[in-house]
Amino acid sequence: MTRRTTPTDPHCAIASALDVVGDWWTLLIVRDAARGVRRFDALQRELGVSRKVLAERLKLLVEADVLRREPYQSGPVRYEYVLTPRGRALLPVLIALQDWGDGWVLGDGTTTATADPASQEARRVHALVGTRVPELRLAGAGGPADPVAADTPFTVLYCFPGAFARPESYPPGWSAVPGAPGCTLESCTYRDRLADFTAAGARVHGVSTQRTDEQAEFAAKEKLGFPLLSDADLQLSAALRLPTFHAGGSGVRLKRLTLVVDAERVVRAALYPVTDIERSVDAALAAVRGAASA
Repeated sequence: MTRRTTPTDPHCAIASALDVVGDWWTLLIVRDAARGVRRFDALQRELGVSRKVLAERLKLLVEADVLRREPYQSGPVRYEYVLTPRGRALLPVLIALQDWGDGWVLGDGTTTATADPASQEARRVHALVGTRVPELRLAGAGGPADPVAADTPFTVLYCFPGAFARPESYPPGWSAVPGAPGCTLESCTYRDRLADFTAAGARVHGVSTQRTDEQAEFAAKEKLGFPLLSDADLQLSAALRLPTFHAGGSGVRLKRLTLVVDAERVVRAALYPVTDIERSVDAALAAVRGAASA
């Protein structure tokens, strides 16, 4: 691809943005960099693109300050490609494309916080088993934190659309979105079973795209006893290609799913869709115990 020297409309931000990322391979490189695939050979293997095309796209993205090169080996020097702040700002674009594809290309356009068990969304989540969660930091009430606990064999990451301390804080039409209600029940069920997870060697972390102050208010009201982390900047969502939805003008929301991750950051179980909340907590505990005995 040859980069345009002048956008078709120099006053249009869309045209200017497409001048940088308006190519099939370019956005897929950003997608994979967000997933932690950062080295040339690994990117080529994931994308199935020619070395020449990949080298051209990487050069363009480095020049545009979307990626930066960082050496990981000397003699000969080899580089990996890391998203810059400008590149991370593209993550909501990727999530919006994925959300549109899930809803309007792979689905029927219905707003939902769940999915059919045989859907492409469900297959994508189940395919996470055996993959690694990249190292990243999510915002929390106590400051940035790794979603994967470092001091325990397993972490249960339950992703939920949103939970609020006050009923009036829920977005308009929330209760009418299939799969959206039930976040308080889910968090409180994990709270009530926390001793069982601890005994099995697992930490519990809740993740939503809410602001940390909203999460902290809810956690205090319900006395959760475990951290809620905010993926408001969509780092985790983009890294794992987690399914999302929009409701009531509230921005991007995670669909309800649960991952069991081991100390090596490998996903050992993926539960999706979650339609029976209490059974899903039982299933997560069973998955931890099964992984511990394997």
